[in-house]
Amino acid sequence: MRKFDLLNFAREAAAGAPDMVRRRLLTAAAASLALPGALTSGKAWGASAGAGFRVLIVGGGVGGATAAKYLKMWAPDIEVTVIERNPSFVRHYGSSEHLTGAVTMQDLTVSYDGLRARGVKIVQAQAKGLDPVKRTVTAQGPDGALVQCGYDALIVSPGVELLYDGIEGYSEQIAETSIPSGWIAGAQTALLRRQLLAMPDGGTVVIVAPPNPYRCPPGPYERSALVTEWLLEHKPKSRVVILDPKNDFVTDETMILGWNHLYGYAPPQPYAEKLDKFMVEPSKDCRIEWRREKDGGKPLSVDPSTLTVRTPSGAVKADVLNIVPPMRAANIARDFGLTNASGFCPIDRRTFASSLVPDVYVLGDASIADAMPKSGYSANTQAKACARAILCRLQGLEPPEPAWSNTCYALAGDDWGLFVADTFRIVDGKIARTNTRARYQDLDASRVQRQVAAKYLRAWMRSITADSFG
Repeated sequence: MRKFDLLNFAREAAAGAPDMVRRRLLTAAAASLALPGALTSGKAWGASAGAGFRVLIVGGGVGGATAAKYLKMWAPDIEVTVIERNPSFVRHYGSSEHLTGAVTMQDLTVSYDGLRARGVKIVQAQAKGLDPVKRTVTAQGPDGALVQCGYDALIVSPGVELLYDGIEGYSEQIAETSIPSGWIAGAQTALLRRQLLAMPDGGTVVIVAPPNPYRCPPGPYERSALVTEWLLEHKPKSRVVILDPKNDFVTDETMILGWNHLYGYAPPQPYAEKLDKFMVEPSKDCRIEWRREKDGGKPLSVDPSTLTVRTPSGAVKADVLNIVPPMRAANIARDFGLTNASGFCPIDRRTFASSLVPDVYVLGDASIADAMPKSGYSANTQAKACARAILCRLQGLEPPEPAWSNTCYALAGDDWGLFVADTFRIVDGKIARTNTRARYQDLDASRVQRQVAAKYLRAWMRSITADSFG
């Protein structure tokens, strides 16, 4: 087996990050090289040694794909198999741009051919059951046939399950036919696009935001902004109303400032006071409204027949209704016995090994990763650290202290970008932010800087897709 290069791991983990995040990761990696545990050839894990060691991955999203790719890059002799129910990956990040016609569904679709070319075996099947004693996963193929896949180490990266019934009156069937969520990109995203096109000018688009925790923290507010911008051009008498069970969100100040400059939004207190010197004069005819929990915006129930959402402040009637429901780890994680009462999966922070089932690792949105958000970037960097931990364990070594990064980019408009950037380490037994500088884009950033941030967003989407699936 090829020797593992920790500094190269950090360079690859930092791919697509802002300069400040990349510098911090590389510094942390250089320091870690002095620690015991850098991979060398030597003692094997258990009875397996290099060739013949089997890593099975359930879930071919960003986390699973990244783990598969880097395991094969760093240890070509390892046997890596991915079980994924879909023939290709439809990326969730950037999918709200489909609603405005900026990208097609084909643009969002990513092939697994890059992984196959690296020697990763892709099994199109739905995982059904886990036998942790025999170390096998049972899966069902498109033809209904059951197959069993054995493993020495199992990585589960299944993403989230949308709890449609978390809002009274809503259901998966309703989401698929009349009130789409589209938070898992695919047919519902395309349906929402068609509904927006068909809505008459003067209509109201209601977007229901989810409670914490949920995947892609800035996402519902980015979607609201992009739809508002599109309406101003194509249906200028229409408006967007956000109903929210929360009172704040990640990137709220920088996003709200974008709403103000682009759409004339008047922020509520305390945002108005903090943002006052950076704002433009609000418009009396602003076409976006954010109704927080404290403003009576918490969704209580939905009437699908009238597209009406009941809230403490009254009923809100929509012409197009988009609901992002509560979330938990995907059902297969629960079926595998990997979740606790929170609905998510507790893990060993150092390796992302499951706290509940031996020889199983949980990545991405399904895991309980403390301060790390549920994002594609988090899943990508977690996967690399997890792959390193598996290779260390294979050789009977302790993995070095991990460090992770995350950047969530978002758009307040087509050319108005913003971001939150963080680095993480284990502090007092939990994953904690270790930033030494501000997390967010400066409130006094110039218009050109915001345009550059929008370009960074699109460059990042290309780079993380290539890094994970290429």
